[in-house]
Amino acid sequence: MPRRGQLATGEDESRFATPANADERTMLVALLDAQRRTFALKCAGLSPEQLATRAVPPSTLSLLGLLRHLTDVERRWFRADMAAEDAPPLFSSPDDPDGDFDGAVGDAGVVEAAWAAWRAEVEFAEAFTATAASLDVEGVDGWRGTLSLRWVLAHMVEEYARHNGHADLLRERVDGAIGL
Repeated sequence: MPRRGQLATGEDESRFATPANADERTMLVALLDAQRRTFALKCAGLSPEQLATRAVPPSTLSLLGLLRHLTDVERRWFRADMAAEDAPPLFSSPDDPDGDFDGAVGDAGVVEAAWAAWRAEVEFAEAFTATAASLDVEGVDGWRGTLSLRWVLAHMVEEYARHNGHADLLRERVDGAIGL
């Protein structure tokens, strides 16, 4: 049986309608949007308990943990580093570096809060990117030093793509659903 398309529907397939020949900003934004939409699709239709399932023991990875992690990643690169806001991580800390995964419990309130935070950080990132003068706009990161919006967008595509691979495996293990 073919694996392609068993999770995605026709509407979901539109996420891959990214331009193949456009300016750099348009392509990076479209590719990142496709990766974000793919991640959301991997989590769609699951209960809080299923989202929190650590499906590949002994790993603490879960779809909810990935959601919380990606929220903190969005927050770090766009809000803290590029916009220079005081924006500590929401789900982890120096004292609890794995809090994004360890705190991912199957509670409806925890899930709702995670989705709300993720949407807020994505919205901020999209607005920041849309209003930036160019991809050469710079931010400062304590680890990388000076970085450009171009690098952040490329890195975020890579970050989501890596974690979407994890999400594929987690989703299949949770309920057998497979697809793009």
